[in-house]
Amino acid sequence: MSERRGAFVLQILLIVLVAVNLRPALASVGPLLTEIRDDLGLSNTGAGAVTTLPLAFFGAYGLLAAFLRRAPRGETLLVTAMGLLVAGLLLRLAPSTAALFAGSLVAGIAISIGNVAIPAIIKRDHPGSITTVTAIYTVAVTTGAAVSSGIAVPVQRALDASWRLPLGLLVIPAVLAALVWLPRARRAAPGTPVPAGASRQVAARVWRSGLAWQMTVFMGVQSLLNYVVLGWLPTICQDRGMAETSAGYVLALSALFQAVGSLSMPTLARRARDQRPIVVLAVALCLVGFAGIAWAPIGSVWLWTVVLGFAQGVLFATALALLGLRAHDAQVAAQLSGMAQGVGYLIAALGPLLVGALHDVTDGWTVPMTVVLAITAGLALPGMAAARDRTVGAPAPAEPARVTSGETR
Repeated sequence: MSERRGAFVLQILLIVLVAVNLRPALASVGPLLTEIRDDLGLSNTGAGAVTTLPLAFFGAYGLLAAFLRRAPRGETLLVTAMGLLVAGLLLRLAPSTAALFAGSLVAGIAISIGNVAIPAIIKRDHPGSITTVTAIYTVAVTTGAAVSSGIAVPVQRALDASWRLPLGLLVIPAVLAALVWLPRARRAAPGTPVPAGASRQVAARVWRSGLAWQMTVFMGVQSLLNYVVLGWLPTICQDRGMAETSAGYVLALSALFQAVGSLSMPTLARRARDQRPIVVLAVALCLVGFAGIAWAPIGSVWLWTVVLGFAQGVLFATALALLGLRAHDAQVAAQLSGMAQGVGYLIAALGPLLVGALHDVTDGWTVPMTVVLAITAGLALPGMAAARDRTVGAPAPAEPARVTSGETR
């Protein structure tokens, strides 16, 4: 029993090591965005594109997976993801605007591979603990975002460096994750059976499912709101009179309470027959949090950030858990993860760009935040539909063979 528990803990730690690398490439940009914008002479729309570009490719691998006959093993995908992430992070350090955007694109593709691989690994290796393991995974993701956003400006100032240094330091944990997963990827090399997680037959069942599309919209819209926070919350706070370092801490606080919300999701789930009450509660708290950040006195922004962060953590953990809970099996989970995140992150990518464009046009935050509130309220519709207890991707039952008069039973 102790050996089994130790193996379980090791598997979780390996997942966590990858998970903490899946958001810092984006989260650490927010506190530095004003300096990046000024240094490179970008407009607000162009600055929004710095966060939008990698986000637009967060689901790139998920879209590709639908056309693959067989998907690579999850272990192989994770090593590939970390290797590409290192390349993207290093490319971003080159002294040109083009390199910044190119590196962001490569980083987004890398993260897309990890985004799809881990939910499928959780469904495959921990089918009886999907909610709990997913909650730990989402805590690791949000903690990585919290730490990277919180220390970006202090590290920059402590070392008296440009904005490129804190972004470059993100290479270290990515290299570590690649090295740790490499032996497992080698053991999963040719000769190991590879499940047809992205087979075209499975893909057809998933992509034709109404429930799968409801989950995809839910994933996309909650992610859109999250990346509006990652991309623009520090800037909103700075424009309302907060210091740059404090604005970075606000974003870190949001990410920290996203971790708390994610960890709370399994407890909330045990108290409900399905996930619909969780969705309603989280959407209501998001509305309160966004409104408070936009219009309440700036001194109270810490409180509204806690409310918003907790709610977004619950929504994120719920969206990811549904990928396993609603999937018929591990093969369907892989394809459903690819679809929901592939299309979902394309939806999410519109968020920072839309908010930046509205801010450019109106030269204020009232219109952008009003639109954000409307989108938040609309999230309840796909969320309630996706949270019902149903299953995606079960094969159609085979028709019983007909027996003619000339056949024996």
